[in-house]
Amino acid sequence: MHMSDAKKVLSALEDELGWQRELYKDLHRHPELSLQEFATAQLIEQKLASWGFAVQRIGGTGVVGVLENGAGACVLARADIDALPVTEATGLDYASTATGTDSDGSVVGVMHACGHDMHVTALLGAAKVFADQRDAWTGTYIALFQPAEETAAGARAMLDDGLLTKVPRPDVALAQHVMATEAGTIGTTAGPILSAGDSIKITVHGRGAHGSMPHNSVDPVVLAASIVLRLQTIVSRETMPGEFAVVTVGASNAGSKSNIIADRAVLLLNVRTYDTELRARVIASIERIVRGECAVSGSPKEPEFEYYDQYPLTSNDADVNARVTQAFTAHFPAGAVYHTAPATASEDFSRVPDAFGVPYAYWTVGSVPADVYRKAVAKGTVAADIPANHSPFFAPAIDPTLGAATRAQVVAAFAYLAKGE
Repeated sequence: MHMSDAKKVLSALEDELGWQRELYKDLHRHPELSLQEFATAQLIEQKLASWGFAVQRIGGTGVVGVLENGAGACVLARADIDALPVTEATGLDYASTATGTDSDGSVVGVMHACGHDMHVTALLGAAKVFADQRDAWTGTYIALFQPAEETAAGARAMLDDGLLTKVPRPDVALAQHVMATEAGTIGTTAGPILSAGDSIKITVHGRGAHGSMPHNSVDPVVLAASIVLRLQTIVSRETMPGEFAVVTVGASNAGSKSNIIADRAVLLLNVRTYDTELRARVIASIERIVRGECAVSGSPKEPEFEYYDQYPLTSNDADVNARVTQAFTAHFPAGAVYHTAPATASEDFSRVPDAFGVPYAYWTVGSVPADVYRKAVAKGTVAADIPANHSPFFAPAIDPTLGAATRAQVVAAFAYLAKGE
């Protein structure tokens, strides 16, 4: 970005923060669950249309705005828009008191406990800057607001609804995520930044019997216990030192009474990896171990595997990451941009650029007041003292987080769209 254009564009960001702060508070007060983001989508549509974007609904509650501004690169910037089934406990004067009905019919508290309200507000701020400063850039800017990131359904829903044919093919895709790190900082890295994630429901079958006659049973509790123990060897004995994998058994359920041996057990697993080949190996090992334990236990039926909430690997293109990081370093205060280690969290953003066949960069934005974060770091109490994403106490500091997140979206896109790039 030429310095004169940079100064003009970045100075315009300050003018947007007033309405952005109020919008952020409004979004935070009114969160909506995955694929139920109706009011959020309508608000986004209205904003984009008023700024001259060509706006489409794609994937139900997904919204895409396209702003064409002459020849040049095409940049797609994405924000996720859904909230979580969490009852807020922050005590903020703009805290959510909303409730909603989740996928199993339960009434739950609803909260923006993962910062998606910040993502929406920042991308809308960037979109307005691009609309207002058209003389400073050339090309096409796509603002994509994706539903249902929290259930891994949103990106796929937009793709299934024809996203690839409804918007111009981008040259590059960009996304960011608010994290519980020092506010105003930007974390970047080449290669994996978020893990692939797979949830698996495994049902194993036994033969029920009275608790006083265990010899008549094939006990699914014992079978499940054997499986849980053996699964630990995938990481400890089948994964090479230096490779990263997580295999967590988050739930194990069988039976309901002390004197009845059940006829089945259900295990819920979560897998995280940074490598697609390793991911396939780990999943194959899980199935092999489960089938083997069922066989040696005399299980009367084959086990059943249900895969759900599957998230792809998020792995930044080295060239795109370098270009974006260079732009951040030039336009953020000294020390604000740092190299971040990969996180074991997962998300579905990469489905979109992968489907288009284009490279992407994904970065993190800190949200904890600097004095609070640095004190916790000094004491070694970050995990205990700093509420993380998905916590009912997660409360990003509006300033400077919102300004940094908006600046990051603008600076990253202008690295491709500024005149002369």
